[in-house]
Amino acid sequence: MCHDLSQVTGFYFGGVVMNFNKCSGCVQQWKTRDEFLSDPQVKLIGYQINFEALKAGFFMFNHMKPECLTTLALQTGLFSDLYRGEVYHERLSGTETCPGYCQHSGNLKACPVKCECGFVREVMQIILSWSKSQGA
Repeated sequence: MCHDLSQVTGFYFGGVVMNFNKCSGCVQQWKTRDEFLSDPQVKLIGYQINFEALKAGFFMFNHMKPECLTTLALQTGLFSDLYRGEVYHERLSGTETCPGYCQHSGNLKACPVKCECGFVREVMQIILSWSKSQGA
């Protein structure tokens, strides 16, 4: 089941309503995922895979605010609903057909292989092409 998290403004954690994300360096808050992805000072820089549970991996973002420059790690599952295409069930990592992109955290390329890990690479392409706000 996919959930649309694009406009989620409150996660409940320990009885407290939380925003989508808060920077650990400068405490800037983003109320929604759309606000986070649209911020021109937020840049996807990598992906840390979890082969056992792909949605438990982490997308790494740099907060490029000059007085901050913090790296944020957010679970892949928070973004997985952005991809609406086919998800394959066979993992091909380590095979002859695998280019090994997932094993290099800074590699943001889309993967041509029909592999179970491929949807995460597609989510990265969606994030990379996300329209950035000019006034943020």
